[in-house]
Amino acid sequence: MHVEELLKKTRSGDVLSRKELVYLLDLAPDSMESSMVMAEANRFSKELSGGKAEVHAQFAVNLAPCPYDCLFCSFAKVNGVFNEAKELSPERAVDHACQFERDGANAVFLMSTATYPFERFIEVSQEVKRNLQPETTLIANVGDQTLKHAFKLKDTGFSGVYHAVRLREGKDTRLSIKNRKESILNFKEAGLEVGTCVEPVGPEHTNEELAEMIEFTASFDPAYSGVARRIPIPGTVMAKGGMISELRMAQIVAVTRLGMPQSVMGNCTHEPCTLGAIGGANLFWAEVGANPRDTEQNTEHGRGETVSSCHAIFKESGWDVDNGPSRYYRSS
Repeated sequence: MHVEELLKKTRSGDVLSRKELVYLLDLAPDSMESSMVMAEANRFSKELSGGKAEVHAQFAVNLAPCPYDCLFCSFAKVNGVFNEAKELSPERAVDHACQFERDGANAVFLMSTATYPFERFIEVSQEVKRNLQPETTLIANVGDQTLKHAFKLKDTGFSGVYHAVRLREGKDTRLSIKNRKESILNFKEAGLEVGTCVEPVGPEHTNEELAEMIEFTASFDPAYSGVARRIPIPGTVMAKGGMISELRMAQIVAVTRLGMPQSVMGNCTHEPCTLGAIGGANLFWAEVGANPRDTEQNTEHGRGETVSSCHAIFKESGWDVDNGPSRYYRSS
């Protein structure tokens, strides 16, 4: 097996096998071969998107200790970072969404913790939708949902959702892989586009695990796939496992791009960085409010990037940023 042969295969429109994905992930991140993979992924991403990246923007409608105890998350009750439940007023939610719209975000995401009441989420979302331009792409980042709830999200005006089966789901979390996958099917049946990601990647995850997850994300033709590395939450058990480098993350981002069919235009990385964009990422997120990777209650004072700073990172990486509603959520 040779890198040149695999890159030629992807150029012909073929999707790489799990064995081939593992081969590329096994390469040293700083090797010439990995640089070739990143260059090809960058070329491929630009070809599919016309050289235009996107910046999506997310805010959290609430913050609360979560009983599902995802060990990598600052919301996890077991981690003891946040012990008090708080939520945004509809007016404040509208303020965040409209600011993102004015800033030029290509999509606006509303995120909630897994146990936030669904009907309350819908009420806030309806108020947000009423105050945005009709063409603005609205996306939900919520917990597992029934088909009935999925249709309700669609009726509320959402174009899509973000949903992922996380690495070592059910072991590092109290959530069910079966329920995560069923939710993805429910969202798609309701006519919602599903964006996803291989996440949160840590040093302990094997290349076989990563390749299996890349293959899974490709299997349901998502709006985008991509990669997010785990950001250690200080003082937690998971923090002891450390963090992969941005270079390693960029390598995985590139391999993920080459593992997707050509119908998938988007390739994300989180958190935003130049190496990720050079490796073929064409989607970043700006964030305000609560953030599962931050110990600040308002991530704009911590780890969160702005729409403007994401634009700047893309510019430094040789990307232009698209204007207008997201093209990744095709149904919008």
